[in-house]
Amino acid sequence: MLVIRPIVAADYPALMQIAHDSGVGFTSLPTNEQLLRSRIAHSEESFAANATKPGTEGYLMVMEDTDTGTVVGTCGLDSAVGLDNAFYHYHLGKVVHSSQELKLHNTIDTLTLCNDYTGAAELCTLFLSESARGGNNGRVLSRCRFLMLAEFGERFGDKVIAEMRGVSDEKGNSPFWEWLEDHFFSMDFPTADYLSGIGNKVFIAELMPRYPIYVNLLSDEAQEVIGHVHEKTRPALRLLEREGFRYRGYVDIFDAGPTVECEREQIKAVRDSIRVKVKVSEVEEGAPYVACNTDFQNFRATEVHIHVDHDEEFALITREHADALKVEDGDIIRVLSL
Repeated sequence: MLVIRPIVAADYPALMQIAHDSGVGFTSLPTNEQLLRSRIAHSEESFAANATKPGTEGYLMVMEDTDTGTVVGTCGLDSAVGLDNAFYHYHLGKVVHSSQELKLHNTIDTLTLCNDYTGAAELCTLFLSESARGGNNGRVLSRCRFLMLAEFGERFGDKVIAEMRGVSDEKGNSPFWEWLEDHFFSMDFPTADYLSGIGNKVFIAELMPRYPIYVNLLSDEAQEVIGHVHEKTRPALRLLEREGFRYRGYVDIFDAGPTVECEREQIKAVRDSIRVKVKVSEVEEGAPYVACNTDFQNFRATEVHIHVDHDEEFALITREHADALKVEDGDIIRVLSL
């Protein structure tokens, strides 16, 4: 059975393997031992904290095959971004150059460096090994975070964002970054991406252009990728769009990939999930759901095939599923139909 749980220190080798497998452009998981061990430790501290409002907590989870003990995926949630380190984006806006006397009117797209998402919760670090990419596994790994947002909303910002990986080639080269590199930086995209991932973001403020960039001054290749996602990221974007996330003109400062957003209470999965009481029973398999317990420090989520009585607000689940979720008769779980 595949169960999602908080990451622990012993998961470091598996997380490093995921970092290798994810490749360039997956900024939140650079292949750096100190950084990955620090992220694990920060997650352990965050899960142990009795937070009652959004802060600097970051929650990292893994999907484990309980039959073999193999970690096959990871996902994460940040409570509120930008509270300890500046959180940068470009905002795509417009400038109008107009002259009534000359009867000229030109509208020009601009990119302006900003910190507008400070305080927002962030969906981050979603990766599933190819060997596990079947059935509902990807949806379960992604949607367990929506159950967490629904059940423990006080820990997260009211707005939820997700940075989508932008366009780059098989070698990790970004057309957008190549233009910035030529004019403002002297480092390639993988290096800049890596430095940002390990938290060394000072160079962004020091070297990024401080004034709006006219988009029409960029190379054609750079202009074409603004707001577009990497081909491997399209399924994840479609999933988020079905949940109500929308692109509002904010893009990543390195590869110009889009950031999508939604108010936490308006996320479809948050609105559709329900709390039900557990009844452990050896019953025939029912409809597919993703389910989680309500014990934050010992958070567990998994796919279950159960019978849910929406009127009486209870769910019949097997002993195996109850043990996976660490619940007993009478405990509360949150479920979302798949």
